[in-house]
Amino acid sequence: MTKAAELAKMGEVLTNSQIGGRRNIAYNGAMQVAQRGTSSTGLGASDGYFTVDRFKMITGGSAGRFTQSQVAVSDLSGFTKALKLECTTADTSVAASEYLLLEQSFEGQDVQQLKKGTSEAEKVTISFYVKGNANATYVLEMYDGDNTRHLSQSFNVTTSWNRIILTYSGDTTGAFDNDNAQSLRLFFWLHSGSTYSSGTLSTTWHTTTANRAVGISSFFDSTDRTFFITGLQMEVGSQATPFEHRSFGEELALCQRYFLKDDVSFVNGYVVRQNDNLKRATISFKQTMRATPTIDLTDATGDGQSFGSTNIATGAFRQKMASIDNTVQSIKIYSADAEL
Repeated sequence: MTKAAELAKMGEVLTNSQIGGRRNIAYNGAMQVAQRGTSSTGLGASDGYFTVDRFKMITGGSAGRFTQSQVAVSDLSGFTKALKLECTTADTSVAASEYLLLEQSFEGQDVQQLKKGTSEAEKVTISFYVKGNANATYVLEMYDGDNTRHLSQSFNVTTSWNRIILTYSGDTTGAFDNDNAQSLRLFFWLHSGSTYSSGTLSTTWHTTTANRAVGISSFFDSTDRTFFITGLQMEVGSQATPFEHRSFGEELALCQRYFLKDDVSFVNGYVVRQNDNLKRATISFKQTMRATPTIDLTDATGDGQSFGSTNIATGAFRQKMASIDNTVQSIKIYSADAEL
């Protein structure tokens, strides 16, 4: 790159106010936080968050199955963790309506800086590192759930780590709602039937379903198939800057707005006996949660018995605290879920 080109890019970065401050809109991009656990097997029959926080699997119709895990990284400078997907059951007979997506989603109030739906709509640059067991082509889609609008770009995976940089045009149609509900969704398309891939990969925002995943490989084409990803960054503007590393504590706090798992024994001062069969405990969440959460409680005796929300007699749930009446003598572990 010539000196003039370097100066031009630096000017663009300064214009977009990308030097200094918090640049990365994505959560847990370095895959450091995995409150639910580091490995989950037999996946593919249903949607869900299974290991690394803020990364959800979306599945539809395929007989393919896979394992998801948080793994150590030793061959990519600056990163120590990655999210790994490994195909365990192949599916080479692909029905039209099938799909497999890796998703991260965002509240509308957290993406207002994109100025979507205005004449000043901003470009967005998304970068990440990927590798796999063999060459493959997948698609990353920006999806506006408030207005059902899409924009997709393909990217290639090789057997070595590569940083993918994709810049998406601003969309002057359809603003994001300014609330705590799901507005922007990032979809990594890893498997697709013709319903989503039989059209043309559009370079502009659109509403055509067939254009969403055109030209992709199938993650389920072989039980040898793997997919690794880390270093996800989403930032305003057309220039990818170096990955913004945040401390583990900061990343954990951001994730705990959506999901919190804690190990606390509700005994003595935590629990008040109201009668022979009823106890009351108050949980103070470590972060203000996105919305009123659902709560799962596990018996402190270690017998693995789970007490879901239907067992909570009169829970007064809020985003910062929950008052729980339950017949169990004490509680050891609880999880609070307010995911998008």
